[in-house]
Amino acid sequence: MFQKVLVVDDHDDVNRGVSAMVTSMNAEEVVSAQYCDEAWLKLKKSNLEGDPFDLLITDLSFKKDHRDCKIASGEELIATIRTEHPALRIVVYSMKDQLQKVRSLIKKHTINAYVLKDRNGSVELRKAIEKVYNNELYVSPQVAGALSKPKSLEIKDYDIELLKQLSFGLSQQEISQYFKDQNVNPSSLSSVEKRLNALRIQFKANNAIHLVSIVKDLGLL
Repeated sequence: MFQKVLVVDDHDDVNRGVSAMVTSMNAEEVVSAQYCDEAWLKLKKSNLEGDPFDLLITDLSFKKDHRDCKIASGEELIATIRTEHPALRIVVYSMKDQLQKVRSLIKKHTINAYVLKDRNGSVELRKAIEKVYNNELYVSPQVAGALSKPKSLEIKDYDIELLKQLSFGLSQQEISQYFKDQNVNPSSLSSVEKRLNALRIQFKANNAIHLVSIVKDLGLL
């Protein structure tokens, strides 16, 4: 079984529960962190000391507080880790059940497991750790559809970012400029307009506000 495990969650009870479960699976050392920055520093320190972690279990959402965090979310932490530690096994333990999010984490960041925090979460998490240890991908049954071909109502990462900026109150012109600044393509105003129109038709939305509301209700945003 994994010998050195890092558990990252901003809730004490979750950290304690997951750490106790991993310890019961004969992990030699289990370390916890409540902030992504803290987790990143512990990962770097362990690698510099020649005693690296071989498994990371992390949530995706972390509440903001008085701290000025450079890495604000679990997804940002995973992306940062993958640039320097591509071989580290990663299990996501989260309440988010959006298929698009799960699919993106597997495809873009090659996570090894995605487990939903629900009434059977601890059972699923134990099963996921065992599967990952044996070099198998594991996804909770509730989001197993993420491994299948996207359905017609699911949207691309580009659309997610487009709708996210729209939900922040940005105009189409401001979204176009934001995409240009972030090197997101296509970024032209006409492309943004066309894609929003296509999404409105796809989701049968009356306007932009209605579109954002529909997508949020579906759990896609």
